[in-house]
Amino acid sequence: MAKQWFVIRVQSGKEEKVRRSLDKRIAAAGAESLIVRVLVPTETVSEIKGGKKRVSRRKIFPGYVMVEMEDSDEAVYLIRDTPGVGDFVGAHMRPTPMEPHEVQRLLGDMERQAEAPRLKINFQKRETVRIKEGPFAGIEGVVDDVDEEKGIVRVVVTIFSRPTPVELEYWQVEPI
Repeated sequence: MAKQWFVIRVQSGKEEKVRRSLDKRIAAAGAESLIVRVLVPTETVSEIKGGKKRVSRRKIFPGYVMVEMEDSDEAVYLIRDTPGVGDFVGAHMRPTPMEPHEVQRLLGDMERQAEAPRLKINFQKRETVRIKEGPFAGIEGVVDDVDEEKGIVRVVVTIFSRPTPVELEYWQVEPI
């Protein structure tokens, strides 16, 4: 029987604990042929806090764990009986498998994240910030746009009584 990916609900914040419990139960039951892989979808995020760059792992879907398994009653019962597992995502008491394109996109995104962490910029539109570096250092402005891919924050500052948009690197501004 072909293996498919399914999503199970778990208590938020307990995803890793449930994954470890599932791995132990699968090994103890000798069900490695039924349940191939248990995965907590995460991404690597790079952010600056307190002036220091930190790289951390963040759950993409808090409260959910992905399982690659055979759609059999034995596998479903093994997972449902694991402490911390809510239930499968699906209708009519049967788990609904993920679409192949969803699985490919999610796994592909996780592989790319492992290579290069995504920037996490903690600024929101219309937030007041102060420019720390560059020719506008010390001037306050309002965030107009955030481009996380490029690491750019567009800030509107008032120069000669006129609002002027300025594009800055995310580390050149700080919240007030």
